[in-house]
Amino acid sequence: MNIVVCAKQIPDPADPGRLSPGTHTLVRDDKLILDDSDAYGVEMGLQLAEATGGDVTLVSMAPGNEAGGLRTALAMGAARAILVSDSALAGSDALSTAKVLAAAVRRAEPDLVIAATESTDGYTGTLPVQLAELLAFPSVSFARKISVAGAVLSAERQTESGYDEVEVALPAVVTVTAGAVEPRYPSFKGIMAAKRKPVEQLALADLGIDPATVGLAGARQEIVSVTPAPVRQAGEIVVDEGDAQERIVAFLEQLKVI
Repeated sequence: MNIVVCAKQIPDPADPGRLSPGTHTLVRDDKLILDDSDAYGVEMGLQLAEATGGDVTLVSMAPGNEAGGLRTALAMGAARAILVSDSALAGSDALSTAKVLAAAVRRAEPDLVIAATESTDGYTGTLPVQLAELLAFPSVSFARKISVAGAVLSAERQTESGYDEVEVALPAVVTVTAGAVEPRYPSFKGIMAAKRKPVEQLALADLGIDPATVGLAGARQEIVSVTPAPVRQAGEIVVDEGDAQERIVAFLEQLKVI
């Protein structure tokens, strides 16, 4: 089974983020790491590959041919990676990113595409279904468990009240929730092997994509301003003088909780 996992590389959340002047987009010039959300997708893909006798191909888009995060996923057990890197991609919105990833995914001819429900640096949550639409694949979101039998994928789709049992024909795009599996730690042997695994580096020309349709030039959304989050105010201390319960009820009514 040929499984593709979308593996986003993001700036280290432990470091203060920087925004580009004018565009207010996130600066990605520093070392990038594998998004924690995608680590679950990598693990899910590896488990399916082990069960079906297949392997995992990573697909990512990052500036400067940065592959640090991909090496982490390769050390976990992925077989290879496809990295799209082009200066014209700076400032791409979700749809532009989906177009680029779709073109890269097609090269891998996958039976299944796995992605996180959303990235931890963008939080749009729209890219996976856009990717599925561009690939003309059925999609299943918020999967907490998936299995494959022949050309059919079965998934437990997490909901607020439990889960739905869903079946789709392969190839398909599936997003997995955090906590669906426990990502494995790369072993020393895996880390050393990752250095020798192939990372195919592509530019827009290799994918036949017009630079004017992606990046800031093709973006359909714009960040017009950024303001600091309000400083959290100190909470109110309620001293019980016999009316604490009434004051708590009044407070909850004010918040429209009750």
